[in-house]
Amino acid sequence: MSLVPPRSGGPRPNVPVVLDGEEVSAYEGETILALARRVGTDIPTLCYLDGLSIHGGCRLCMVEVAGDSRLPLACATPVTAEMEIRTDTTALRNHRRRVIELLFAEGNHICATCVSSGACELQDLAATNGVDHIHYALEFPRTDVDATHPKYVLDRERCVLCTRCVRVCDEVEGAHVWDIAHRGNSSTLVAELGKPWGEASSCTWCGKCVLVCPTGALSFKGRSTGEMRHDPDVIEFLTRLRDEGEWVDRQEVSS
Repeated sequence: MSLVPPRSGGPRPNVPVVLDGEEVSAYEGETILALARRVGTDIPTLCYLDGLSIHGGCRLCMVEVAGDSRLPLACATPVTAEMEIRTDTTALRNHRRRVIELLFAEGNHICATCVSSGACELQDLAATNGVDHIHYALEFPRTDVDATHPKYVLDRERCVLCTRCVRVCDEVEGAHVWDIAHRGNSSTLVAELGKPWGEASSCTWCGKCVLVCPTGALSFKGRSTGEMRHDPDVIEFLTRLRDEGEWVDRQEVSS
């Protein structure tokens, strides 16, 4: 499944689709999310990241498709000819607000004391979707902060289980330090089947997991409130260079 449209000079989009009342052309195999981003339509996401496999866990990118009573995931649903898609309806806005509220209720997301305040994707989603209070009972989980690594910190109370760190460590770095243990409300991010992060011998100290974290769950040591800045776009850059053989070409030229 292609998530990135072909480069200029390649085949032109030829699949007719109606997106929010406008007729647009999609590439064969292109997902609804890729199409929407290509034509400038915003669909909120949290677990999705260009360059990584599709997780489909945050449920924020659900859209309405004519003839389908379900709410398909834009990140995982390929377009088909004559598909009629709606990305911004009252029902979808209400759904997204509920999902965001649940994410806040499940963790301890105190923005005023978070290292990523002002640079947090969950915080931004709350602001853009009008979430200014929580209708659900707050769980106030009591989880440990893992500061055993010499360079990084894991604060599980701010983790939204998006698995970005799991996927980037496995698919890009090839180390597979991270995984999700247990199920339901007991689900938690673990390093090497439950070791303290500082004792994980497979960790390469690359920092990619920290860069892609959408909240303050993963951060660099020494950052105080509001100082942590993530850079998830670097993963799309790295994977694109790998796919295009850019580093191989440069090595051959230099030799």
